Amino acid sequence: MAIRVGIMGYGNLGRGIEAAIRQNGDMTLAAVFTRRAPESLTIRTEGVPVYHADDALLHKDEIDVLILCGGSATDLPVQTPLYAAHFNVVDSFDTHAAIPAHFAKVDEAARASGHVGIISVGWDPGMFSLNRLYGSAILPDGADYTFWGKGVSQGHSDAVRRVEGVLDARQYTVPVESALSAVRSGETPVLTAREKHTRVCFVVAEEGADKARIEREIKTMPNYFADYDTTVYFITAEEMKRDHSGMPHGGVVIRSGKTGFDGEHRHVIEYSLKLDSNPEFTSSVLVAYARAAARMHKEGQAGAKTVLDVPPAYLSAKSGEELRASLL
Repeated sequence: MAIRVGIMGYGNLGRGIEAAIRQNGDMTLAAVFTRRAPESLTIRTEGVPVYHADDALLHKDEIDVLILCGGSATDLPVQTPLYAAHFNVVDSFDTHAAIPAHFAKVDEAARASGHVGIISVGWDPGMFSLNRLYGSAILPDGADYTFWGKGVSQGHSDAVRRVEGVLDARQYTVPVESALSAVRSGETPVLTAREKHTRVCFVVAEEGADKARIEREIKTMPNYFADYDTTVYFITAEEMKRDHSGMPHGGVVIRSGKTGFDGEHRHVIEYSLKLDSNPEFTSSVLVAYARAAARMHKEGQAGAKTVLDVPPAYLSAKSGEELRASLL
C-alpha cells in the first residue's frame, strides 16, 4: 500500500515535495494544509484535497507522514513538536546550534504519542551531516571542511531585505578557491570563516535610498556578514528578475586525514553537490526520509530521529534483497 504523505505549508518547498512524490511510485500525496485560503492554491496532482492548517487534526487518520514546510527559524520549533503529538513528521529545521534543543522537544512529544519525528532533514544539515560522520569515523586522524556555494543563501538574502531602503536582494555564498584547493590537496589548514567564504549581495534599493548606508549596514551585520569579505552590487528590479530569479546552491564536504603507524599516508574524502534548485533538492531529501519515518513507525519505533539515526536502506523504495543485488 502506498505511503500517504501530507504537506503542511505550500511554497517553493511544498511544490518541490509534490513533484518528488509524483516520482516515487510507493507514495501518494494525500492532503495539503495551508494557512492561506485553500482555494488559492494550485495543486497539480489531480484530486488532492486542500485544507486549512487548523483542520489538520481532523484528517490525521488519512496521513502516514506529515512533511512540515514552515520557516525553519520561527515556525518549525513550534510546529514540529505540536504535530509530532498526532502524526509521524519530517522537518527541515536548519539552525545548527539549536538542533539539540529542538530534538529534545520533538522527542518528548513523539514518544508520548508513539510517533516518529525526523528533524533537520535536507542537505546541510542532512546529507552533509552524514558525510561528515562517515569521514570522521573512517579517518579519525584528520579534519572536516565544509564549503557552501556558489549559491543563493535564502536566510542571508532575507536578512539583507530587512535593511531599511532595500526592496529586494539576493546573497551568494562563494567558496574561497585557494582554501578549497589547499584542502583538496590533502592539507589540513586552520581556516577562519573569512578565509573559507566570501559573500556577494545584489540589492534593489528604493528610489532615493542612501546606498552608502545600506552597504555599510550589510557589511557590518553581525552573525551574517561582519565576519566575511562582502561585496554589494546595486542593480535594477529588471536585472534582478532577469539574472537572479533562480535558487541554485551546493557545496562540498571534505575529510582530509592520515593513516599508517606514522601517519605517512594522506587521504581525501569529498562529497559534492551542484544544485539547480535548492528547494527542489531539499524536497527530494524530505520525501525519502518520509518513507523512512513510515517504515520506522510500522516497526514500532517512536521518538525524534535525525539523519544520523536512520538506516540508509530505509530511504529506498527497493527491498533489502533488491538493494543487496543492485548496489553492493
